[in-house]
Amino acid sequence: MKPIAIFQHTEVGAPGAIPDLLAELGRPVQLVRVLDGEAVPEDPSAFCGLVFMGGHMGVHDDWPWIAQELALIRKAVAARIPVVGHCLGSQLLAAALGAEVRRHERSEIGWARLAVEDNAVARQWFGRPGGQELLTFQWHGDTFAIPEGATRIARSAYCDNQGFVADGLHLGIQSHLEMTPELVALSVERNGHQMENQEAAGNPACSPRADVLNALQARTQEMHATLKTLYGRWVEGLAL
Repeated sequence: MKPIAIFQHTEVGAPGAIPDLLAELGRPVQLVRVLDGEAVPEDPSAFCGLVFMGGHMGVHDDWPWIAQELALIRKAVAARIPVVGHCLGSQLLAAALGAEVRRHERSEIGWARLAVEDNAVARQWFGRPGGQELLTFQWHGDTFAIPEGATRIARSAYCDNQGFVADGLHLGIQSHLEMTPELVALSVERNGHQMENQEAAGNPACSPRADVLNALQARTQEMHATLKTLYGRWVEGLAL
């Protein structure tokens, strides 16, 4: 069985709950540590699927591996190898599919709710009726447009495009459903000043720092249940 490649771009942007979840689903993984200078493969055919994690970078930044990952995603899409993108990864997927990625009107940071779109694709991937709200963790300042032919599956109160499915195979999720308690704590340790600045500026899409570290076990477990549903649907498109 070919492995699923997971691309990690930063320390904070670790895959969190994803490797264990995929192991539970019977799928081996291979971590590609781009943050340590590991090369981005040119050929996606060694893998049955590709997962791209987050990072502080933007898709228009001048990092050599960004262009390499965009090229890899395009090859995977052409070969019908399923792709998942989380945060920066979702923006890379959207850009590779020809959609605009730009700075959003406001940053979203901390705990938030995703609203499931009321369409058949969203209901199928989330396993829930349209309109239901799901807990998630945000940390982004950019946003993507929905690629042509793709279907939006989630929105939030402050950012319309929170998730999409393309060609029934590829999944983009703007937020961080993969976070563990340790990763939330690390995010606040490394980047808590961003949260403080946004809170001081009155940004309604930013959680109060005092609340972010509360009930981490329960909150992350709730997100992992949603993540498991999404990945359970995604692996149906993987080759053996």
